[in-house]
Amino acid sequence: LDFSKVNPTLGPIVLDGAEPGDAVKVTLIDFKPCGWGWTANIPGFGLLADQFKEPAINIWKYDANSLAPAMFGPAKVPLKPFAGTIGLAPAEPGHHSVVPPRRVGGNMDIRDLAKGSELYLPVEVKGALFSLGDTHAAQGDGEVCGTAIESQLDVVVKLELVKKANLKFPQFRTPGPVTRHLDEKGYDVATGIGADLMEGAKAAVSGMVDLRSQRHNIAPVE
Repeated sequence: LDFSKVNPTLGPIVLDGAEPGDAVKVTLIDFKPCGWGWTANIPGFGLLADQFKEPAINIWKYDANSLAPAMFGPAKVPLKPFAGTIGLAPAEPGHHSVVPPRRVGGNMDIRDLAKGSELYLPVEVKGALFSLGDTHAAQGDGEVCGTAIESQLDVVVKLELVKKANLKFPQFRTPGPVTRHLDEKGYDVATGIGADLMEGAKAAVSGMVDLRSQRHNIAPVE
């Protein structure tokens, strides 16, 4: 994998009058998906890279019009299109990777930044320099293997300048419940306890991998 080409984004877009201390309000109006995507396990990448060291890939096909849940083995995965990377330019000079998120946004991978959500990003440079990309058809609460359902989308957004907002970090508002399509029939939970959040997160995800693979007789990498 050529990481110099990750993550693909469009931009930067200049917002006239934007100055450090302002904020950009991003209203996510619409997402038009293409009908296919991919998810991969990339060696050395992801939360459980020490457990899953071999490459693996799944090519998804889904109904771009109905957005019916996509099949993956015995499972149906609910779709919820969103953009993983939405951000402004940092004030620090130089070239910067798009992969890590920052105070000004970026590769936040928050699945709730979907249609109807309103995101506020702090401005650090003149013109704000807005970029967007890394679009997904669906994702859980984070990309535990390093990828979601990576999928090409056409995205419509509205950008507005909020003067002197003085935000410390990004904030957003959703138009309503974000999980109702998932939790009506109950759900399984795995927990993890450790010396820090990272150790606890790895233990919880590893526990869920064991639970799902044993119950449904599927390979842990899946």
